[in-house]
Amino acid sequence: MELVQNNKSFEGEQRIYRFDSKVLKTPTKFGIFLPSQALNGQSCPALFYLAGLTCTEETFAIKAHAQRLAAQLGIILITPDTSPRGDGVAEGGHWDIGQGAGFYINATQQPWAEHFQMESFIVDELYAVVTQEFPIQADKIGIFGHSMGGHGALTLALKYPQKFKSVSAFAPICAPSQCPWGEKAFSNYLGEDKSTWLQHDATALVQAKGAVFSDILIDQGAADQFYSQLNPALFKQACDAAGQKLTLREHQGYDHGYYFIQSFIDDHLQFHAVHLQP
Repeated sequence: MELVQNNKSFEGEQRIYRFDSKVLKTPTKFGIFLPSQALNGQSCPALFYLAGLTCTEETFAIKAHAQRLAAQLGIILITPDTSPRGDGVAEGGHWDIGQGAGFYINATQQPWAEHFQMESFIVDELYAVVTQEFPIQADKIGIFGHSMGGHGALTLALKYPQKFKSVSAFAPICAPSQCPWGEKAFSNYLGEDKSTWLQHDATALVQAKGAVFSDILIDQGAADQFYSQLNPALFKQACDAAGQKLTLREHQGYDHGYYFIQSFIDDHLQFHAVHLQP
């Protein structure tokens, strides 16, 4: 790994690394916040944060204001990029497909399948890299995300509960098989067989798997300009039917952006700190 940026933050360090990904078949970057406890060699719990459309490995680190409380709680924060990137990586010609819009799935269709293997990258390659290279407690790893990344956090947590012990999301795409963003991404990346889409749809996964976590936290802005794409009510219905506890909070006046995330980031870090305890 190549360290490309390192900034002191709340007695810890906010870093960005680059490495050649065998899964994505291209160089990629990820951010990591290491609290002082980790810098001193203490094993710490960790959270993967998956960002939304158009974002990068830097977005959360710069905009969410999470380092202060993460430093106090002794939590490592890991922030991958949202897609493979580079000259040889397919572009979609629009902001909601292609580079910057990987949707945290493994593409099966061309021209995407060569590089767009974000599910395997997160849960296999990057997971292995960070747990080997940094003092992370392997049994205390959670995942959360925003929008497209909220979709990724929910689906990967539900599919890999042996790796992720807690999950939360900000304004996630809860039923991508039933909204324009998801329909566009899934038809491009996975093809027209909609039965394969359900493997990457949080609402369908809850219906199939039943209760997996002791609780799931979702925060949603009531003034979200993309509310019609997100379908939190469908996810709640599925959780209620499956017996999966869901704490779904709607906040009046809040939109889809990072001011919303800043306002409730502490609640999410505290939520994970509690649920990652033995």
